[in-house]
Amino acid sequence: MSAGNEIVVLVTGVGAIIGLGIVRSLRASGRALRVVGVDRSAGSPGPYMVDAFELKPTDPEDSPEYLAFWQAIICRHGIQLVMPGLEVDMLFLDKNRGWVESLGARLALNSPELIQQTANKWDFGNTLAKIGYPVIPSMRPATWGEAIDKLGAPPLLLKPLHGNGSRGIVKLQDEQDFEYWRNKASGDWMLQRIVGNTDEEYTVGVFGLGGGEFISPLIFRRRLSASGNTQEAEVVSNHLIMERAVERLCKNFCPVGPTNMQFRMEGDTPYLLEINPRFSSSNSLRTAFGYNEATMAIDFYLLKKTPEMPSIRKGIAWRYSEDFVIHASDTV
Repeated sequence: MSAGNEIVVLVTGVGAIIGLGIVRSLRASGRALRVVGVDRSAGSPGPYMVDAFELKPTDPEDSPEYLAFWQAIICRHGIQLVMPGLEVDMLFLDKNRGWVESLGARLALNSPELIQQTANKWDFGNTLAKIGYPVIPSMRPATWGEAIDKLGAPPLLLKPLHGNGSRGIVKLQDEQDFEYWRNKASGDWMLQRIVGNTDEEYTVGVFGLGGGEFISPLIFRRRLSASGNTQEAEVVSNHLIMERAVERLCKNFCPVGPTNMQFRMEGDTPYLLEINPRFSSSNSLRTAFGYNEATMAIDFYLLKKTPEMPSIRKGIAWRYSEDFVIHASDTV
């Protein structure tokens, strides 16, 4: 249990980049917090960066044993707010909102509608088209020739319909690539024309307030790592992304809480790559420039107040690897 006036926050996926970023953002908040971390593995720096660590069981998420695990840690630690750092945890918590909150914990989750709308890339593209938003030319062809006729000359992108980041995305150069990867791909997929270029790719952190309202976002022009996460980020102002994209998308989809929008500019058109209705891998980078979504989430979800407008600083950030050493006497 917490001591004094500490706020007790549970962060999932603390062995991965998003969960670690949330923990770092919480530590930067300057608030009296007790942070409990959850992950399937204790073999990462994450367990050493939180005040208490719980090993997630391998039981199926719909099993009584898995639900019992969640009930036990929420009650044992007196969890007040849960922040999912993995998409799989977001989906589990979304499915079990009422049950978790009946245990006394609030959830830093987006709206059920937006989580559902963005679950399938093909369906979400159709939704964008219905509201008149420019959609990246896409199709689900039977043959390579059909793809070329509609989407133009290669390279083309093969994308899985589910998932996030760059996982499962493959650049196809010819028919041989097409035949190989469509058979190799697990689950449903689609092809897309490549729009814009890597110099005009943006990731935008928006904190939605519901009803189409939002905290003014932080826009990064970014360069990606091989794993699809932000490797280099520069704070920029882009009125086209703000006026033609973020404001319009928020008005139509009404995000609630941390929401990540990714774009590529082609001329004056901000094409939407995806919306992630959750904390993203660049959340700790945004914190470094004054946009702390974890702090906003405490205000919004737990304290039930509108977060203050952040004072965003300009600059550039890079991600790099460093050593994290634990001696035998320090192990948890």
